[in-house]
Amino acid sequence: MARTRRYEVAASGRWWDPEDGRWLPSGEVHAWEQGMNQTVCGLSLNRSRLSRFPAVTWTDVLPESGGAADAVRRVCPRCAAAAGRLGADARPGWRRTNPRP
Repeated sequence: MARTRRYEVAASGRWWDPEDGRWLPSGEVHAWEQGMNQTVCGLSLNRSRLSRFPAVTWTDVLPESGGAADAVRRVCPRCAAAAGRLGADARPGWRRTNPRP
């Protein structure tokens, strides 16, 4: 059985949300896995000065989710392609049901 990957968020900035009482990502966001020192697209977290947000899931920062995406300006396209726009909940692959008439 394949392991389901869970992606957290690394971002170029952060902002304090008084309603939730926690720091949330802002600026450019990237997907990363805990235990790794780089994002899914290959950027070093330390050299790129990205802040980690282990409590925020990848699906929460996507603009269509409306979750923690209030201050997100840009979603890394390479991370979005690797992690999926819907994260681990996405269906694997695309299948044509009726290829020819």
